[in-house]
Parts: sequence; C-alpha cells; structure tokens
Amino acid sequence: MIVPSGPLGSSPQPAEPEAQEPGDLRVPMEAHSSYRAGDWTPKRLMFHQNLESFAERVGLLVGLQSNGKVSQEEAYAEIRRMWKELKDSRSNLLNQPKG
Repeated sequence: MIVPSGPLGSSPQPAEPEAQEPGDLRVPMEAHSSYRAGDWTPKRLMFHQNLESFAERVGLLVGLQSNGKVSQEEAYAEIRRMWKELKDSRSNLLNQPKG
C-alpha cells in the first residue's frame, strides 16, 4: 500500500508492514471467529469449530494437490470422507437430519 508522506506534491512512500504481536498467532483448535448470536450452545460451538477445521483441511488438500503432492482422485476422496464426518457431526451435535 502506498501512503503519501509529507506535504502535497511530495513522492509517496511504501507503507510500513504491520508488526505481528506474539499473541496474534492462532492455535489450530482455537475458534477463528467471534460468537455474537444469542443461540450459541456448547454443541453449536463444537460444530462451528468442526466446520472451520473442515475448511482449513480442504484448503491444505487443495494446496497439496496443486503442488503435485497428492492426485486429484486422492484429494477428492479425502474431501468426501471429511465431508461425511462433518455431516455426521452436524447430525449428532445439532440433532438435524443428514442431507
């Protein structure tokens, strides 16, 4: 990002990158977003964490497949297996039918 420096007409300077605080790092099982809705329960929180974990793992698999570390077939099979686990999690935690 370019930001102006000094009086008008002077040349712009690159913005300094923001320093990352040690506390900014996320633990893998830590929730990624805040919970603001009034209907959050421990089971809904657990499912939400399962959903975020699924998304993160799919991203990793896509990266592995893109770099030739796993085949498309292997990636697809693993994503389907993880999807089934997520659906089972939803069914068990939220008492909703699979679908």
